Amino acid sequence: MNTEIEKLLKRGVEEIFPSSDFLKSRLEKGEKLKIFAGIDPTGPTLHIGHAIVLQKLKQFQDLGHEIVLLIGDFTAQIGDPTDKMATRKVLTEADIKKNMKLYKAQASHFLRFSGKNKAGIVYNSDWLKKLKLKDVIDLTSLMTVEQMMKRDMFARRTEEGKPVFIHEFLYPIMQGYDSVVLNVDVEVGGNDQMFNMLVGRDFQKKLQNKEKVAITMKLLADANGKKMGKTENNMVSLNDEPVDMFGKIMSWTDGMILPGYELCTDVSDADIESISNDLKDSSKNPRDIKLRLAKTVVARYFGEKKAEESETQFINTFKKGEIPEDIQEVVVTAGEQLSKILVDQKIVGSVGEFKRLVGEGAVATSGGIKVEEFNFPVTQSVTMKVGKRRFIKIIVK
Repeated sequence: MNTEIEKLLKRGVEEIFPSSDFLKSRLEKGEKLKIFAGIDPTGPTLHIGHAIVLQKLKQFQDLGHEIVLLIGDFTAQIGDPTDKMATRKVLTEADIKKNMKLYKAQASHFLRFSGKNKAGIVYNSDWLKKLKLKDVIDLTSLMTVEQMMKRDMFARRTEEGKPVFIHEFLYPIMQGYDSVVLNVDVEVGGNDQMFNMLVGRDFQKKLQNKEKVAITMKLLADANGKKMGKTENNMVSLNDEPVDMFGKIMSWTDGMILPGYELCTDVSDADIESISNDLKDSSKNPRDIKLRLAKTVVARYFGEKKAEESETQFINTFKKGEIPEDIQEVVVTAGEQLSKILVDQKIVGSVGEFKRLVGEGAVATSGGIKVEEFNFPVTQSVTMKVGKRRFIKIIVK
């Protein structure tokens, strides 16, 4: 039991508030805790970033604790301003219902929603819709404008003359109120959610005299420090086909290999230490270690057979001599348009030719992921295949 508690407190964890020792003491006493995490249905599928949080919930569930998965169908209509330098697009109720259709099934990769100690699933529209204006005023009185303006994105927007809307202030207040309504002991979320989670911790302390624990999880980030997700166009979706998931992971930079094993697999800590040593060994090829990572992740969602098939397809297509050894390289700034890069480097003759090739499905990463957008921004280093025989290695500085 102590080993499992240590793993729960450390694996993938960024910070624990008020402290790791506080939570450890409660766990070792055998207290049954109520744990929750919230997901706003802002897209039609969960992704590998959500899986990091769901895996932590699974660890709690396996130890016998009560698990609640909250779907933020009301907060999604406000829009979480976290890390956003512009106001989020407002989603309709129809958008939200469509987006969350597959969430429970995909979360079932980790959580048990039936049988012994089954996880619960709740929707925050059930209580947030019922709030009266006086209730909202009472909640807003628990925070100050100064507290809100300490958030990095609000401060940066103000400095850059970009608007900050009042409804964006309401988001952390509504998320904080979720903790009060559910009367939880622990909340789990990505470390980008720390502010919102601590609002809930503060609310429970003020309104319920309760010491909620907030666990922030490490984020899987690309070479530029941008988290993997819908907004950054680098998402590994739980709804991807196995070969697509495999290819996307193979397009990750070498610096993402070790975090990928820690956050996206359940391999042992001893194995991760061994992998870390292999990555430091100049005689070992990081590509081979990344192949094992891709296969392990795909097997987690689709089984060993599909993982082996995906590996074989990837190797046959991209490892057996199809990509030339000596290909053209270019160094670019993150966010540059792929079309401009290819035209500037004379890989394609014009933007018109680029659009035609994209329409034909003839522009893809070395991992086999086809580019489907004409205005595709390059956010991480990648090797691109254009048509049948043209290749370019794009290095993002």
